[in-house]
Amino acid sequence: MKLKPLDQQVMVITGASSGIGLAAARRAAAKGAKVVLAARNAEALDDVVQAIRAKGGEAHSVPLDIADGGAAERLAEQAVARFGRIDSWVNDAAAAMYARLEEVTLEEHRRVFEVGYFGLVQGSLAALPRLKVQGGALINVGSVLSNRAIPLQGPYCAMKAAVMQFTDALRMELEAEGAPVSVTLIKPAAIDTPYPEHARNKLDAPARLPQPLYDAELVAKAICFAASNKRRTLNVGGGGLAISTLAPALPRLADKAMEIVGGEPSQTTSVPPEPAAADNLFEVRADGRTASNQHPLTRRSSLALEAQMHPVATAALLGGAVAAAAGAFMLRKAGPEDVGTREAQRRIRAAGMS
Repeated sequence: MKLKPLDQQVMVITGASSGIGLAAARRAAAKGAKVVLAARNAEALDDVVQAIRAKGGEAHSVPLDIADGGAAERLAEQAVARFGRIDSWVNDAAAAMYARLEEVTLEEHRRVFEVGYFGLVQGSLAALPRLKVQGGALINVGSVLSNRAIPLQGPYCAMKAAVMQFTDALRMELEAEGAPVSVTLIKPAAIDTPYPEHARNKLDAPARLPQPLYDAELVAKAICFAASNKRRTLNVGGGGLAISTLAPALPRLADKAMEIVGGEPSQTTSVPPEPAAADNLFEVRADGRTASNQHPLTRRSSLALEAQMHPVATAALLGGAVAAAAGAFMLRKAGPEDVGTREAQRRIRAAGMS
């Protein structure tokens, strides 16, 4: 399968009014893609579209709740009506909570799944018939918490685990069918977005994400890369890659580590949310920001992500570095012996014995 360059694509993005979805929309448009943006907040979407158009990009907004029945099909129809086709579809919309599981109501738990899991399923099934026409990319935004749960975010962790299993099953079925659709799961580590402000919070202080945090632009970079390059999974952030890899192999140790790292002190802060940024589990709230209002220490690069996007170049660089190190070691080791050998040869020639 050969995916189109990003500047020849029409990309649909759900959850596009803030955070990762907004960062991906801006980046894709800046790279030349035509973008169709979906979220509940019509005003925030209009602002994004106007900003993209002001910079010469092409964008269209479709205000909707992806959890509503038939919403994804309406989104797909409007995308095709506006731009003629769909080349990439990004399922990013999600909802979250901070609370002990015993304090989460079934209504709240269901809402997290309706948005983050069933909305993603609905989006995937609406996208596939359009992507199969000429080939394309389905990109689902999961989480490192798909592999390793953290305390106090139980519904979100369970939802992201379901997203991972759905994505893997769908990929296998499409491969067996021979469908020209690339299916990628993006697994971000903790990302500095308005997530803590938008999540419903039943803790005793404002919520935050534990360190290390990464810039949302890194996830946007991974999404845009996956739109044009077939990848099974892209982990964003070296810490997240370590969690996804090591935690399943050492589950009991990972439990203890998460109990320490994921306790209430590391998931709360003294910085209150902005007044209009109250939780959006059921109601639309202020949007339009990619980052939180907490100004945490944020990493703006990820060598782990670069290695996954460019494995051949990374292997060559590592191989070259190893070869150079080995050569330097051998030269240091052989240096004195070579000097002695050269001196012995000089003396033999001087004595006329050569």
